[in-house]
Amino acid sequence: MQNSTGIIRPHSHKLLALARMLDNVSVIVALALVLGFLGIPFDLPYLLVSVAGAILFGFFSEVCEVYHIWRGSAFYREARRLVFAWACAMVTLTALVFLSGKADYFSRMAIFSWSVVVALILVSLHGGRLLLTSLIRRRGRNMRTCAILGANPLGKRLENAINSMPWLGLKFVGYYDDRSAERRYEECQPVIGNIRTLFYDAKCGRVDYIYISLPMRSERRIRSIVDELADTTVSVFYIPNFFIFNLIQAHWFTLQGIPVVSVYETPFQGVDAALKRTEDIVLSSLILLLISVPMALIAMGVKLSSPGPVLFKQRRYGFNGEEIVIWKFRSMTVCEDGDRVEQARRNDSRITPFGALLRRTSLDELPQFFNVLQGTMSIVGPRPHAVIHNEHYRRLIPGYMLRHKVKPGITGLAQINGFRGETETVDKMEGRIRHDIEHIRHWSLWLDLKIILVTILKGFTGKHAY
Repeated sequence: MQNSTGIIRPHSHKLLALARMLDNVSVIVALALVLGFLGIPFDLPYLLVSVAGAILFGFFSEVCEVYHIWRGSAFYREARRLVFAWACAMVTLTALVFLSGKADYFSRMAIFSWSVVVALILVSLHGGRLLLTSLIRRRGRNMRTCAILGANPLGKRLENAINSMPWLGLKFVGYYDDRSAERRYEECQPVIGNIRTLFYDAKCGRVDYIYISLPMRSERRIRSIVDELADTTVSVFYIPNFFIFNLIQAHWFTLQGIPVVSVYETPFQGVDAALKRTEDIVLSSLILLLISVPMALIAMGVKLSSPGPVLFKQRRYGFNGEEIVIWKFRSMTVCEDGDRVEQARRNDSRITPFGALLRRTSLDELPQFFNVLQGTMSIVGPRPHAVIHNEHYRRLIPGYMLRHKVKPGITGLAQINGFRGETETVDKMEGRIRHDIEHIRHWSLWLDLKIILVTILKGFTGKHAY
């Protein structure tokens, strides 16, 4: 079963090659249509530009993994990668045209229209393909029967996933398990036989796909089952129970054919990293323009209301656990940043009268938008804690440091769910960390925008803001 080129290969299909070809042809045809509409001849220079655009899109689509998204993934992820890959291709193509000194030959209106039309065509083609496939399978065509070996919680989770996605074209028929009814997971129904029954059904062609959800410790047993199934034409898939780990952005990749699974990983790589940074730069720039006058007035209020600096600077842990310095309007009579930092409490004597107003309304956090623009923070992410607090809680809460797989944020999923302010008990900090990791695990641009919107609608105040 093993060979020199590796064990696990990406799932591919001949239709994928057809999809690539249609995309490339669409890029070329779209320019011809745009030129025809504008009354511009589709001559050799424009043909070369269209071919170069198709080649560049092919390159960037591989970089952005446009054609490597599993068909059970949400379509918006595929559309996002499509548009980003095409945008990268257009930026590169424009730069090459300018460097060649031939920019004046081409119509700017034609090139701009072409870029928009191609993006719409690509999204429409991929969306139409998904819709057509889904309709065909919902009508019972192009279906495959599948069963799960192992009536356990992992198998039930897989069954729910299969049943929730009818467009996959999989008809679940049941479970195979050797154990007695008392030892099986009771929610796994129906159990249609044991392993001997599985071998018989596989040889008779009664099942097309078998998913093995046995625990990883059963390596020898799994190997003997796989060897037996090699005498059939059934497709066999092994589902390793990586859910025993607290997975963060898990995905498969290979190192010279060796399959590797990421257990703890940041979600911000490639396209997602560019989207996140663009979000931060654009929004923080707009926000700073809007709040520049209020910030100036707050700075005057801090300076006039109590002695001390306007800004309070404190060391925090940032991305990958590196120390950063965050900025806030000073709200206390002290600027603690040592081996002992006390969290603010209700009726804390260290808080100035003007500082109390700033803390209740979270206006003391406004200078952190400069941290966002600087790149040490993000608008949405886990709230940064003082270094001494990090060292304290990382020993008490398993997985605490996973929140540092992303940049700290001004607001986050924990904050809009009520976990803000003082965390006087470990339970409260655990609740905050649970929401932080949930945000990292399910990150998307839309989730970030939702958190920002909820933060604005709910306001920056709360019963724990003091």
